Amino acid sequence: MKVSVLKETFPGERRVALVPAAIGPLLKAGLEVAVESNAGTAAGNSDDAYRAAGASIVSREEALTADCLLTVRTCGTDASGWPADCQRLRPGVILIGMCDPLSSAESSLEAADRGATVFALELVPRTTRAQSMDVLSSQANIAGYRAVLLAASTLPRIFPMMTTAAGTVTPAKVLVLGAGVAGLQAIATAKRLGAQVSGYDVRPAVKEQVQSLGAKFVELAMETGSSEATGGYAKAMDEDFYVRQRALLGKVVAESDVVICTALIPGQKAPVLVTHEMVARMKPGSVIVDMAAERGGNCEGSLPDETVIVDGVTILGPTNLPAEVPFHTSQLYARNISTFLLHLLKLGLPAVSLDDDICRETLVARGGQLVHPKVRERAGLAPLESLATDSRPAS
Repeated sequence: MKVSVLKETFPGERRVALVPAAIGPLLKAGLEVAVESNAGTAAGNSDDAYRAAGASIVSREEALTADCLLTVRTCGTDASGWPADCQRLRPGVILIGMCDPLSSAESSLEAADRGATVFALELVPRTTRAQSMDVLSSQANIAGYRAVLLAASTLPRIFPMMTTAAGTVTPAKVLVLGAGVAGLQAIATAKRLGAQVSGYDVRPAVKEQVQSLGAKFVELAMETGSSEATGGYAKAMDEDFYVRQRALLGKVVAESDVVICTALIPGQKAPVLVTHEMVARMKPGSVIVDMAAERGGNCEGSLPDETVIVDGVTILGPTNLPAEVPFHTSQLYARNISTFLLHLLKLGLPAVSLDDDICRETLVARGGQLVHPKVRERAGLAPLESLATDSRPAS
């Protein structure tokens, strides 16, 4: 089987799907590995480094002829390059990468129409045996770190307390909303920088994790027993819940110098946690980093990849923080995707084993149709079990 690594085409995307150190295990497994020329340059990996690792360097046209294509962004995560690449997909090609199938089901349907077999790495189950393949966790970890550095460089004061001959400087107060992988890393990073840190999450089960990092857990007088979905993700709540949540969070937000927003619901619009009224109560010079800006934002007024200043408060909406540190995020991603590919090979790839939960949960398209139940639902298609042939909603 020939495997190709494609150069990313999404604007600002500097990561690469495989680094040279990940080539060896794939060659040992019997694969032939090709890398598109300059695919790893932005992440600090030269073509010569890939050649030394045993890969061949090819053009994009040649890379697209491989049996399996490895990417960071494809389908719905690459609006700029996907239309052209989709038209060049060969029937039967295996496509592995981040696809955003739950929010951009139409792009996955286009891949299915081309006869591609698509595996979406965002859908890797959060189980112990799949931890080494979890791209969302590996990338969110770095994103949480980077968000705090962005806030620290924007805030017109320092994070740590300092006692000097000229007087004592009090520490900055940092509030992290959402204690998933990104949120916990943001908490840890802000603590390392010397800030006074608080963390909030709708899931009471994460209280101990927040406190283990030396932060204060913000507890609100609300019923949150049903706030955690399968796999440890936060669950979408009704609007009444969010109204009460915002009312109780208002005082904590107003007292904070920095608010890092990380709350996301997979495949859904991000919940609004910080309203215009809450922003207006913050001190001038305060900073909000909304890591959910691409999904509508946890903060009202945030815009994707833009800086907005409201009543003296700076609101940042970065959408691709992992790409800002591509050397290490590519290393982590390469470990995730190569482990995933080797797992599929053990199961008999190009044959697909639906008895394996990792394979089953990540398989989006196969045999000319969408096969993932949730993606089919988002695309407006009937459940696969009830169909003799694929059908689409009437236009």
